[in-house]
Amino acid sequence: MNDQDLDSLVEAIGRKDRSAFGRFYKAMERPLFRFVQVKLNDPFRSADIVHEVFLEVWRSAGAFQGRSSVRTWVFAIAYRKVVDVFRREGRLSYEESLPEQVDESPDAAEALIAAQNADAVRKCLDGLRPEHRLAIELTFFEDMGYRDVASVTGVPEGTVKSRVFHAKQLLMRCLSARLKMGKSNDGSD
Repeated sequence: MNDQDLDSLVEAIGRKDRSAFGRFYKAMERPLFRFVQVKLNDPFRSADIVHEVFLEVWRSAGAFQGRSSVRTWVFAIAYRKVVDVFRREGRLSYEESLPEQVDESPDAAEALIAAQNADAVRKCLDGLRPEHRLAIELTFFEDMGYRDVASVTGVPEGTVKSRVFHAKQLLMRCLSARLKMGKSNDGSD
Protein backbone atom coordinates (compact mmCIF):
# COMPACT_ATOMS: atom_id res chain seq x y z
CA MET A 1 0.00 0.00 0.00
CA ASN A 2 1.49 3.37 -0.96
CA ASP A 3 1.79 6.48 1.20
CA GLN A 4 -1.20 8.22 -0.42
CA ASP A 5 -3.43 5.23 0.35
CA LEU A 6 -2.24 5.22 3.96
CA ASP A 7 -2.83 8.99 4.22
CA SER A 8 -6.40 8.51 2.97
CA LEU A 9 -7.02 5.69 5.41
CA VAL A 10 -5.72 7.68 8.38
CA GLU A 11 -7.89 10.60 7.36
CA ALA A 12 -10.92 8.28 7.28
CA ILE A 13 -9.90 6.69 10.59
CA GLY A 14 -9.85 10.21 12.04
CA ARG A 15 -13.55 10.33 11.16
CA LYS A 16 -13.95 6.94 12.97
CA ASP A 17 -14.42 4.91 9.77
CA ARG A 18 -14.15 1.29 10.94
CA SER A 19 -13.79 -0.07 7.42
CA ALA A 20 -10.78 2.19 6.79
CA PHE A 21 -9.31 1.07 10.11
CA GLY A 22 -9.69 -2.57 9.07
CA ARG A 23 -7.86 -1.93 5.79
CA PHE A 24 -5.18 0.05 7.60
CA TYR A 25 -4.76 -2.74 10.14
CA LYS A 26 -4.45 -5.33 7.39
CA ALA A 27 -1.78 -3.27 5.59
CA MET A 28 0.32 -2.39 8.64
CA GLU A 29 -0.08 -5.28 11.07
CA ARG A 30 2.56 -7.60 9.63
CA PRO A 31 5.38 -5.04 9.23
CA LEU A 32 4.66 -3.59 12.68
CA PHE A 33 4.63 -7.00 14.31
CA ARG A 34 7.92 -7.93 12.63
CA PHE A 35 9.45 -4.63 13.75
CA VAL A 36 8.36 -5.05 17.38
CA GLN A 37 9.09 -8.79 17.49
CA VAL A 38 12.69 -8.25 16.42
CA LYS A 39 13.13 -5.85 19.34
CA LEU A 40 11.34 -7.80 22.06
CA ASN A 41 11.87 -11.39 20.89
CA ASP A 42 8.55 -12.28 22.53
CA PRO A 43 5.58 -12.89 20.21
CA PHE A 44 2.96 -12.41 22.93
CA ARG A 45 4.33 -9.09 24.18
CA SER A 46 4.89 -8.02 20.58
CA ALA A 47 1.26 -8.71 19.76
CA ASP A 48 0.23 -6.65 22.79
CA ILE A 49 2.41 -3.74 21.69
CA VAL A 50 1.03 -3.89 18.14
CA HIS A 51 -2.49 -3.88 19.58
CA GLU A 52 -1.61 -0.80 21.66
CA VAL A 53 -0.19 0.92 18.57
CA PHE A 54 -3.42 0.38 16.64
CA LEU A 55 -5.47 1.61 19.59
CA GLU A 56 -3.39 4.77 19.62
CA VAL A 57 -3.84 5.16 15.86
CA TRP A 58 -7.61 4.83 16.30
CA ARG A 59 -7.64 7.41 19.11
CA SER A 60 -5.27 9.95 17.55
CA ALA A 61 -5.75 9.65 13.77
CA GLY A 62 -7.88 12.78 13.78
CA ALA A 63 -4.96 14.75 15.21
CA PHE A 64 -2.43 13.44 12.67
CA GLN A 65 -1.08 16.53 10.88
CA GLY A 66 1.01 14.91 8.18
CA ARG A 67 4.36 16.33 9.32
CA SER A 68 5.80 12.90 8.56
CA SER A 69 4.57 9.98 6.51
CA VAL A 70 1.90 7.77 8.05
CA ARG A 71 4.36 4.86 8.12
CA THR A 72 6.87 6.99 10.03
CA TRP A 73 4.19 8.11 12.47
CA VAL A 74 3.01 4.55 13.15
CA PHE A 75 6.53 3.12 13.48
CA ALA A 76 7.42 5.97 15.85
CA ILE A 77 4.46 5.02 18.05
CA ALA A 78 5.63 1.40 18.04
CA TYR A 79 9.22 2.37 18.76
CA ARG A 80 8.20 4.53 21.73
CA LYS A 81 6.18 1.64 23.14
CA VAL A 82 9.15 -0.73 22.77
CA VAL A 83 11.42 1.82 24.46
CA ASP A 84 8.89 2.04 27.31
CA VAL A 85 9.19 -1.74 27.76
CA PHE A 86 12.99 -1.47 27.75
CA ARG A 87 12.87 1.34 30.32
CA ARG A 88 10.63 -0.68 32.62
CA GLU A 89 13.02 -3.63 32.36
CA GLY A 90 16.20 -1.57 32.62
CA ARG A 91 17.39 -2.75 29.19
CA LEU A 92 17.83 0.72 27.69
CA SER A 93 21.31 2.07 27.00
CA TYR A 94 21.93 5.72 26.21
CA GLU A 95 25.53 5.21 25.21
CA GLU A 96 26.58 6.34 21.76
CA SER A 97 30.30 5.69 21.42
CA LEU A 98 30.78 5.97 17.67
CA PRO A 99 31.79 9.23 16.00
CA GLU A 100 29.47 10.92 13.53
CA GLN A 101 30.16 9.94 9.91
CA VAL A 102 28.01 10.25 6.84
CA ASP A 103 27.83 7.22 4.57
CA GLU A 104 27.80 8.18 0.93
CA SER A 105 28.61 4.79 -0.62
CA PRO A 106 26.13 2.11 -1.61
CA ASP A 107 28.75 -0.66 -1.45
CA ALA A 108 27.73 -2.03 1.95
CA ALA A 109 24.05 -2.18 0.99
CA GLU A 110 24.93 -4.01 -2.23
CA ALA A 111 27.04 -6.47 -0.25
CA LEU A 112 24.19 -7.05 2.16
CA ILE A 113 21.71 -7.62 -0.66
CA ALA A 114 24.18 -9.87 -2.49
CA ALA A 115 24.59 -12.11 0.55
CA GLN A 116 22.39 -15.08 -0.27
CA ASN A 117 22.72 -16.81 3.03
CA ALA A 118 19.75 -15.51 5.03
CA ASP A 119 20.93 -17.27 8.16
CA ALA A 120 24.29 -15.49 8.00
CA VAL A 121 22.57 -12.13 7.53
CA ARG A 122 20.25 -12.81 10.46
CA LYS A 123 23.14 -13.85 12.70
CA CYS A 124 25.13 -10.78 11.70
CA LEU A 125 22.13 -8.52 12.35
CA ASP A 126 21.65 -10.17 15.74
CA GLY A 127 25.24 -9.26 16.58
CA LEU A 128 24.69 -5.52 16.10
CA ARG A 129 23.99 -3.15 18.97
CA PRO A 130 20.26 -2.43 19.21
CA GLU A 131 20.50 1.14 17.92
CA HIS A 132 22.50 0.04 14.87
CA ARG A 133 20.17 -2.83 14.13
CA LEU A 134 17.16 -0.53 14.39
CA ALA A 135 18.72 1.94 11.95
CA ILE A 136 19.40 -0.86 9.42
CA GLU A 137 15.94 -2.39 9.82
CA LEU A 138 14.10 0.87 9.31
CA THR A 139 16.35 2.05 6.49
CA PHE A 140 16.51 -1.14 4.44
CA PHE A 141 13.68 -3.41 5.53
CA GLU A 142 11.04 -0.71 6.05
CA ASP A 143 12.44 1.52 3.27
CA MET A 144 12.52 4.69 5.38
CA GLY A 145 14.76 7.67 4.68
CA TYR A 146 17.19 9.01 7.27
CA ARG A 147 14.80 11.83 8.21
CA ASP A 148 11.99 9.35 8.87
CA VAL A 149 14.27 7.06 10.88
CA ALA A 150 15.38 10.08 12.92
CA SER A 151 11.74 10.93 13.57
CA VAL A 152 10.95 7.36 14.64
CA THR A 153 13.96 7.01 16.93
CA GLY A 154 14.08 10.54 18.28
CA VAL A 155 17.74 11.11 17.43
CA PRO A 156 19.30 13.63 15.02
CA GLU A 157 19.47 12.70 11.34
CA GLY A 158 23.28 12.80 11.50
CA THR A 159 23.23 10.18 14.23
CA VAL A 160 21.05 7.95 12.05
CA LYS A 161 23.50 8.35 9.15
CA SER A 162 26.37 7.47 11.45
CA ARG A 163 24.58 4.43 12.83
CA VAL A 164 23.72 3.17 9.35
CA PHE A 165 27.30 3.72 8.19
CA HIS A 166 28.81 1.82 11.12
CA ALA A 167 26.19 -0.92 11.03
CA LYS A 168 26.84 -1.51 7.33
CA GLN A 169 30.58 -1.70 7.98
CA LEU A 170 30.03 -4.21 10.80
CA LEU A 171 27.63 -6.24 8.66
CA MET A 172 30.11 -6.33 5.78
CA ARG A 173 32.88 -7.59 8.07
CA CYS A 174 30.61 -10.18 9.65
CA LEU A 175 29.24 -11.40 6.31
CA SER A 176 32.73 -11.52 4.77
CA ALA A 177 33.99 -13.60 7.68
CA ARG A 178 30.99 -15.94 7.44
CA LEU A 179 31.43 -16.32 3.68
CA LYS A 180 35.13 -17.10 4.14
CA MET A 181 34.26 -19.65 6.83
CA GLY A 182 31.68 -21.19 4.51
CA LYS A 183 34.23 -21.52 1.68
CA SER A 184 36.84 -23.08 3.92
CA ASN A 185 34.27 -25.48 5.39
CA ASP A 186 33.11 -26.73 1.97
CA GLY A 187 36.65 -27.47 0.79
CA SER A 188 36.56 -24.98 -2.10
CA ASP A 189 39.76 -23.16 -1.05
